[in-house]
Amino acid sequence: MILKTLFRPIESKNSQEAEKWLETMDTRDVTVLDVRQPNEYNSGHLPGAKLIPLTDLEKRIDELDPEKPTLVY
Repeated sequence: MILKTLFRPIESKNSQEAEKWLETMDTRDVTVLDVRQPNEYNSGHLPGAKLIPLTDLEKRIDELDPEKPTLVY
């Protein structure tokens, strides 16, 4: 599956850990990917997050930069 080649598993982070990790990153060097549904995204999301609902991810995978780390939530 193409998703397995794009995403390398890393440790899981809770929201506070993810927030701290993002603070150490230049936002141009990381992709924040929100895989929730549009209504959930519209009710609140991390700044700069890209919305690709999980159900659409496989067909929209080319929208992600494989050279950047990706935080998925």
